[in-house]
Amino acid sequence: MANSSFQYVRDFETSDPLAPSNWIVVRLDGRGFSKLTTKYSFTKPNDLRGLALLNAAALQIVKAFPDVVIAYGQSDEYSFVLHESTTLFDRRAAKLATTFAATFTAEYCLLWSEHFPDKPLTRPWPSFDGRCVAYPKRYILRDYLSWRQADCHVNNLYNTTFWNLVQQGGMSQTDAEESLKGTLSGEKNEILYSKFSINYNNEPAICRKGTVMYRAYKTAPTNGAQLAQLDTRGSLSKTQLEKAKKRSAKAEIKVENVDLIGDPFWDARPYILAPSRGDSGDE
Repeated sequence: MANSSFQYVRDFETSDPLAPSNWIVVRLDGRGFSKLTTKYSFTKPNDLRGLALLNAAALQIVKAFPDVVIAYGQSDEYSFVLHESTTLFDRRAAKLATTFAATFTAEYCLLWSEHFPDKPLTRPWPSFDGRCVAYPKRYILRDYLSWRQADCHVNNLYNTTFWNLVQQGGMSQTDAEESLKGTLSGEKNEILYSKFSINYNNEPAICRKGTVMYRAYKTAPTNGAQLAQLDTRGSLSKTQLEKAKKRSAKAEIKVENVDLIGDPFWDARPYILAPSRGDSGDE
């Protein structure tokens, strides 16, 4: 910006860098998606084409930003996790949130016709808002991802039961909602099985568990030093940093519908949340 008598206006700008050594989650949510799903007659309780479109847009984000170590999505939301030592956009919350939201929205709209060729997209366009949250510990980050996956299960079980009562059971939406008030998970499972012969555990995993995206490396790191070198940003030289980013960019991106709440997923892939300085990783 050229020096001028008007430059003082920059003093009104606020700086919003997220605290260092914190894992950053950029969470995106669809805006007005209840109206959108009605407008385009999405299948209830789950529209597999809609979920595939959401995942396709998310995949482009993961490809575009090697700093994303894992992403999780369900319904109309996606969470992208940036390593605790990332310096992407100088860790500025507004820059991260707006860039991810804008890119995701653009990809979602551009990819729409591939998934809904029979339903031309019209205004108002789908859009997503974004927010950033910093988590200081790996176990807290894991709890965040567990929370989102638990939310996926609870909501999907309810919606599956609700829409079967309406579509197959002939109930009005008001009556179905009233009949499910105060019911526990076991009771909803019983309703599905006894009335509609549906075993909830046989429902598509993408609906029950959501979708996980992460990078898989051909040669997995085996010790603390290697793990740190793979995912560290701040302690590497510029040359090492570029090599690390190139390796991340070339890694295969896995798209799976698996459990994140238990330990097996993380135990098999310790490099995803590798510590930034080669410590034991226990937090």
